[in-house]
Amino acid sequence: MLRPYFAIMFLMLISILFAVVTVALSHLLGPKKTTKVKSDPYECGVTTIGPTWERIPIKFYIIAMLFLVFDVEAVFIYPWAVIFKRLSLFGFIEMMIFIIVLFLGLIYVWKKGALKWE
Repeated sequence: MLRPYFAIMFLMLISILFAVVTVALSHLLGPKKTTKVKSDPYECGVTTIGPTWERIPIKFYIIAMLFLVFDVEAVFIYPWAVIFKRLSLFGFIEMMIFIIVLFLGLIYVWKKGALKWE
């Protein structure tokens, strides 16, 4: 019963094994001597002034998550548009429900002030 999946499982096993062996070999064979120059942060060849590690405001993460949500929306809408005629009215209603839920989420985020950039 699982015979058709053996090739896929074998490929997954080979892929995982290759990744593990590659990382292990690079760790074992790679250079381990650290110097001050290697430890310095790199910013376009310019020496940094002040602290190198700064806290990033949460608004960047919120905008990034919102981008991902609407990016995933586009990933679902494209295949739906390709087979739109075969889905008929049921497919149209399902996609409208999906878009309405996302639109309500956008309104919620907007009302909460997550999109304000101060």
